[in-house]
Amino acid sequence: MKIIMYSVLAEEKPYIEAWAQKNGHEVTQVTDDLTPETVELAQGYDGIDMQQTIPTKDPVIYQKLASYGIKQITARMVGFEMLDLKLATQYGLTVTNIPAYSPRAIAELGLTQAMRLIRQLGYFDQRMDNGDFTWNGMISREIHDLTVGVIGAGHIGGATAQIYTALGAHVIATDPVKNVELAPYLEYVDLDTLLTTADIVTIHTPLTDETDSLINAQTLKKMKSTAYFINMARGGLVDTQALIAALQQHEIAGAALDTLADENLFFEHKVTPEQIPADYKTLKAMPNVLVTPHSAFFTNTAIKNIVEIGLNDVVTIVSGNKSPNALN
Repeated sequence: MKIIMYSVLAEEKPYIEAWAQKNGHEVTQVTDDLTPETVELAQGYDGIDMQQTIPTKDPVIYQKLASYGIKQITARMVGFEMLDLKLATQYGLTVTNIPAYSPRAIAELGLTQAMRLIRQLGYFDQRMDNGDFTWNGMISREIHDLTVGVIGAGHIGGATAQIYTALGAHVIATDPVKNVELAPYLEYVDLDTLLTTADIVTIHTPLTDETDSLINAQTLKKMKSTAYFINMARGGLVDTQALIAALQQHEIAGAALDTLADENLFFEHKVTPEQIPADYKTLKAMPNVLVTPHSAFFTNTAIKNIVEIGLNDVVTIVSGNKSPNALN
């Protein structure tokens, strides 16, 4: 079987090569994203595996893949909003994602950033850079005294709840699906109760029409002025300008963001200072804001699982079988 993988990272290569050798399949690796211009690279292959955050919704992509005899698109990531499932179905392409490759990876970075915010390390850094080594006015709370609100208690949200519970925090969550297996780690509440109660609000939902800008001026105003907001999911879940306003007006205490709504313009790329969006510059200048370049997933365990689960799904579907990760 011949498989082409788009947007391959250097860190993925040893796992790809090990999988190909073990399973006896030919895997071609390219660093290009899947676009109308690069889709022709897939000609002559049996299956396709891709990962990217830029939109892949041009009909020509789906039309050409179908004309090459390809039957699937494997997205080796959790999110799939960059793909057009209707077009994929129209052209007979089964789309799969990887709903859980290492929930702990994302949960651990969220915790890391939350702890940094709670201990006000950004403010300490700012003071110390200016020669001020005092701690007056900088007293912190301890994690076991806090209530953590998890919006979206799926794989990542569930892992997040377990970690915070292990540290002694009280965890509440909102999710349309109530998972009984998470009962020891969280208490389900409605969204308003979560927003008004939690000291840390961490979001882990997919980006859909229903969740687009779920965190906005109205929802931010419901949060405590002492609360911190964590987004390790998708940038579009948050109205960035509303978040900036809430931070500037001290409506919330701080934020940690692994993703921004306009991240496609610069995240995962090297850009000039002029190419960096104004909203990022505004957020990054705040001592109570932490921004990382959509890197929460980037651990050796996650990369290994991403590669293996994605390629296994390609083989499953090309072989005429069904994948539990199919989205259409």
